[in-house]
This record gives sequence, C-alpha cells and structure tokens, in this order.
Amino acid sequence: TQIRGKIDSHTMDKSITLPPDEIFRNLENAKRFAIDIGGSLTKLAYYSTVKHKVAKVRSFDHSTKEAASDKLYEISVQEEVTARLHFIKFENAYIETCLDFIKDHLVNTETKVIKATGGGAHKFKVLIERKLGLKVDKEDEMSCLIKGCNFVLKNIPHEAFVYAKHADSEFRFQTTDPDIFPYLLVNIGSGVSIAKVESEDKFERIGGSSIGGGTFWGLGALLTKTKRFDELLQLASKGQHSSVDMLVKDIYGGSYGYLGLTGDLIASSFGKSATADKEFSKEDMAKSLLHMISNDIGQLACLYARLHNLSRVYFGGFFIRGHPLTMHTITYSINFFTKGEVQALFLRHEGYLGAIGAFLKGAEEDNPNQYSWGENYAGSSGLMSVSPDMYPMQRARSGTFDMLEMDRLDRQLVNLPLLQEPSSYIPDTVDLTEDAPAREYWLFCFEDALDGVVKRAVASQPDMPEAAVRAEKFRQKYRHKLQTLRYQPFAYGSLTVRSLLDTREHCLNEFNFPDPYSKIKERENDVALKYYQKVVKSLEELSWEDRQFALVRGVLAGNVFDWGAKARPWLVDSYDQWLERLKGPPHKCALLFVDNSGVDIILGVMPLVRELLSRGTEVVLASNSGPALNDVTNGELQILTERIAAMDPVIQSGLRDDRLTLVQNGSSSPCLDLRLAASRLWLWSETNTLVVVSKVFYSPLWFSSRLDKALAMVVRERKTDLVIIEGMGRAIHTNYFATLSCESLKLAVIKNSWLADRLGGKLFSVVFKYEVPRTRRCSSDWI
Repeated sequence: TQIRGKIDSHTMDKSITLPPDEIFRNLENAKRFAIDIGGSLTKLAYYSTVKHKVAKVRSFDHSTKEAASDKLYEISVQEEVTARLHFIKFENAYIETCLDFIKDHLVNTETKVIKATGGGAHKFKVLIERKLGLKVDKEDEMSCLIKGCNFVLKNIPHEAFVYAKHADSEFRFQTTDPDIFPYLLVNIGSGVSIAKVESEDKFERIGGSSIGGGTFWGLGALLTKTKRFDELLQLASKGQHSSVDMLVKDIYGGSYGYLGLTGDLIASSFGKSATADKEFSKEDMAKSLLHMISNDIGQLACLYARLHNLSRVYFGGFFIRGHPLTMHTITYSINFFTKGEVQALFLRHEGYLGAIGAFLKGAEEDNPNQYSWGENYAGSSGLMSVSPDMYPMQRARSGTFDMLEMDRLDRQLVNLPLLQEPSSYIPDTVDLTEDAPAREYWLFCFEDALDGVVKRAVASQPDMPEAAVRAEKFRQKYRHKLQTLRYQPFAYGSLTVRSLLDTREHCLNEFNFPDPYSKIKERENDVALKYYQKVVKSLEELSWEDRQFALVRGVLAGNVFDWGAKARPWLVDSYDQWLERLKGPPHKCALLFVDNSGVDIILGVMPLVRELLSRGTEVVLASNSGPALNDVTNGELQILTERIAAMDPVIQSGLRDDRLTLVQNGSSSPCLDLRLAASRLWLWSETNTLVVVSKVFYSPLWFSSRLDKALAMVVRERKTDLVIIEGMGRAIHTNYFATLSCESLKLAVIKNSWLADRLGGKLFSVVFKYEVPRTRRCSSDWI
C-alpha cells in the first residue's frame, strides 16, 4: 500500500511506501479523533479497541472424570479486547493524503466531531471537514498542551530528561515524582508562553516573550537566506559564535574577576559585526543567533521560576522538537543563570502534548484519567535524535512518520507505601543508556537468544499452523528494536535489562504469543507437586536452626536447577543476621514477590510460606498478573495453592483464616518496579473456594513492571513489616539497591557470568541480602 505525500514542486520528493498497519494501526476500530496542526508538523490522535490473544488458566475438577488425565490445569488461548491510544506525527505535506487514507479505511461511523488545536487548525479546517465528514471543534492550544503534559508525566515513568551534550549518555532520564505539581511549562513556538501549572485543572499563563522560535527562524532566514528551520539548525551546529559575538575577553583582555565573569562569556550578541570589516559565514551567524535567542529564553524562564519558587521547569514547542543543539543551548543558559540550582527538563513525547490534550478533552465522557496507560514499545517509534551528524538509521527515516501507542489498564497506579524514599527510588541496577560496554553485552545476549524464543513461541501453539509465520514476524520486529536501541539507547527512556525484557514481551504479544513458556511451566509444576509432601516431611525432621538454613537453600536452589550445595560465605551473606532476627518476635505480615514456576514456587517458596505462617506471620504472595518467561502467574498460583492446601493443613488453615493472601502484582515482567502498585486480590472464603475481592482489567499488551493499587491497600491494612524479593530479575536486575521502610530480604542466584563479575562474584554466586531500615539497626530493637 502506498501513501504518497503531495509536495509542492520546489521541495524534494518525499514519497514513501509503508504498509498501513505500520502507521494507522487498528483504524477500522477507531473513534474519537483529535488533531494538532503546527507550522510544519501534524499530530493525529485516535482511540481504538484492539483484539489480542490471552492465556487463560482453567483448573480441572479432580473429583470428576474430567481429571482422568491427571493434568493439573489447562491453558487455552482466548481472544480479548482492550483500549489503545494512537498518536501519529507527520509533516504537513502529507496531511491531505493521510486524510484520504483515513477516510477510505474508517469503519466506525459514530464519530461526528474531531477535536483540533494548534495554529494550523483554522487553516486546514475546511479540508478536514470535507475529507472526513467530521465537524472540527477547536480547542485552546495552551490548555491542550498542559493537559497533554500532565498525562505523559503521570503515565510514562521515563518521560522527562536532562540533556547533557558531552556526557557518556546525552539523555539522563529523571525519576518522575509521584506528585507532578507544581511545575513551569515553557512553550517555545513562534513566541514564548510560560505557564505555571498547579494541579490537573489549574494553570495560569504568567508570562512570555515575542522573541522565540519564530524570531530565530525569521532572523536566520534574513541573515543566511536559508528558509527551512532544520537546515538553519544544521548551519548553527557547524558554526563558531565567537567569530560574531563580542566576548568578555574581547573587552577586558580576559575574565572580569571582580564581577565573576569568565572571559568566554558573551558580552554582546553580534557585537563584532558592528566593527569588523569582513564577511561572516552563515554557520557563525546562525550559531550566534541561536545563542542569543536561547539565552534570552533561559534567563526569562529562570526569573519566573524563582519568582514563583518552582524547581521543575519543562521546555517544549517546535523550537525544541528533540534537537540536541537547541536542548544544549537552553540547558547551558538555565545552568548559567541559576548556578545549577534549576535543571532544564525536556519531554520524550513533547511533540504529542497538544494532540494528547485535545484528545483528552474530546474523550472526557469516557474519563480516561481514571485509568493508567502505558507505552506499547512494539508500536511506538521512541525518541529519535534529529542531529544531522548522529544515527544514520534515524536520518533514513526522518521526514516520514513517528508513532506513539499507549495501552490501558483498568485502574490507576499508586505508590507502594513501603519504599523509604519513593522520589529517589531507581529500580534498575545497571543503566545501559550510560554504560556502553554493558549495553553492548546485553543487546548481544538478547539478539543471541532470539532463535530460542522463536522456537518456544511456536512450540507453545502446536495446534496453530500459522504460528511459525507469526513467530518470524516477531523475530523481525524485535530484532529491529534491538538494532534501533544499539544506535539510540535512549529511544524508550533509560535502557535497562528490564526494558529489553518488556520490549520483547510487547513484541511477542503483538503477534499473539501470550505465553511461550506455558507448556514448560505446566510440566514443571506437575512434577514438583509430586515431591512437595516429601520435602515438607524432611524439613520437619530437622532441628529449628537447621530447618531455617534448609528453607533458605530451598528457595535459592529452586531458583536455579544446576545450583549445587554452595558453601558459605556467599557473595552477599547476611544469613547470620537473618537467623538472629528469627529468634526474636514474629513479623506481623510478610509480602513475598515470587519468581519461577515449578521447583522454585512449590518446593522453595511454599515451604518458606508455611514456616512463616507457623511462626504467626501473615503472608501475602504477589505473583505476576500475566505471563513472562517461566514466572508463575497469579492464575497458575491459585491452582497450585489449592492443590498444596489439599495436602498441607498449615497452608489450608492459612487460607481459611485469611492469613495467606494471593495478590496479582499488576506486572507481566520478570523484573519489578516497586514505585507503583494494581492487582486483583484473591482471598480464600469460608467455603474453601477462591473468590475475587476486587476486580481489575488486565491488558497483557502493556508490560510495565509497575505494581497496583489493591496491593498497596493490602500492605497498609496488614501492617506489612517484611518484604521478601526472590529471583535474579526482581532482586538483582532490579531492586538490588532499593531501600525500604521495613525489613527486607533479597535472595537470588546469579545465573549470568557477566553480571556476577560486575558484582564481584562468579557464576552461580549467591546473594542473601537482609536489610533493616536505617532507624532500626540495633538488635535491641527486636526485644
């Protein structure tokens, strides 16, 4: 399918050939359109419903003939529908062709209105109404920008970043504070508008300037005869502003120490052009002009930030648009005028803010803000550098289309109350965006493992002959993502092992492989259950102290099959402190984040659970909402717990007395982000059946590692005072350095030689990390 841009005769040919499902995806189910038309770019937004495959777990009734095969449970692949937001950005040159394409493929005829914002909304109003047959309803540009800004800051963890041109990682992504307000938004379009945002519905335009992006473009065109904005920036990137600007040292022969002014500081923009008898290059004039405009905007922003006592200042608008050069000059200006006290913050999706805001205004009856939304990496382009000298892959795509897709969860995410300092919590142990050797190693690992993932995906659906074709499409898409991340590691925020795993899960689900490990997990769970009673009996025969060590070894050994009897001391060894703690009073409630199916959960974790219950400690087992690798899911754990309870009175009484609770963690990732928490809470009723206490809509299309609101509620109500995190993904790749406000235990066997070496150990090194909050370091606290 061809989409051809209708271009004026004086511009270069930009015809492109792209399949429609790569751009206007799910258009047949689209409704609620919005459009933001700027001076050169159009951003289109729409809502759609997406059909996808999910893995459903069904328990067999073992008291009937249904259980004749003695299978533990049945996993079936079923179809579900969820909501998705689509945002597409393209040059205005394509607008008529894109409108034609939408008209030809739009099936939903219920949509009558399209929300529009931006300076071009009036210009293209007639065209839009004629092409789509929709009434254009124009919305205020500033209110749309702020609504869009609030939305991305709340829903995308690595949305904001600091730009550092000469650092190992140019893009330093910020941990978003749970409370995003108040902040200053500096929108640099033709002019500059500065707004103070105090809440979701309260903002005020507190200032602005007529000297903005339009000034740079207009004066630049007069000085250099260059008419295109991007070409003007390209000239500036090659220029030397000191050839045109008068510096402090040009006046004083060096620095002006009395006033603290360095010699290289600009004393007068374009100052040398008044006295020098020579021609100045286009590049030098463009660079001088860029510095002049940026310094003026930066100083203005700093003055307003100080006046209103605001430390968070976000910059957006077409002047920024992800250009490294403009971000660098704005950053330099802010650093200079605030002496580093305020950081210039930029947004990964700032180009979409207006379209997002306009869409939200049109969808208020659906109340999208009551949900949480997450970026679908499989369908999103990610942040791409537009620097002319960087990343040839991006330059090849420049001038076509960028996409952002966001999938819906059914309830809002909140802070998990056990984090000691939520605002400074960083889940990931290694930031691959900044660590180039680590990045190259892990990208190679994921690419090298791709064949195995494809084979498991096909094997998980033996009755579907087209599975091999879908698996090959998955391979191509994920490999392309890995290649993109090799050149642009900042594309989806901070690059980590967690994000690489999540991206892979997104791509698997894009091609309807919801659970590639389902058959393996089913087989391992079946085998492990047969040995449960034997393991419990052997533990009960041990002395109390020997049993505690055996329980720890069981969790560790269950986490990796080829881990043998590893002698202490371990790589991280707090076992003696843990044993001493167990001699004190029991914990009130333990929250345990579980890991693998099979031996790990059945022969490692469940014996530990029964020991905690026997001590008088309530236990909350948090497992994945959806499939990820061989991790046990909540649906599987319900069935396993039911089977174990039938042969273990300790587990059965824990369930019956509401001292053992099963909770979804809201995640479908092998890793764990403790900042936010959404789960379906399952409890045991007096009739010994599992019942749903609170229901949540789970969308496997979004694989954020974040947690959910019901889990946070359980943690508070049960006064949780111990958190146990097990497994390499949850306790090593993430949360290794996490500090909690209660006691915590992190257990894992390091199954990767590179990571073991990084942490100072060897392959299969053991981590047993028992930590007490800083306020409770003394052993007398337990008396």
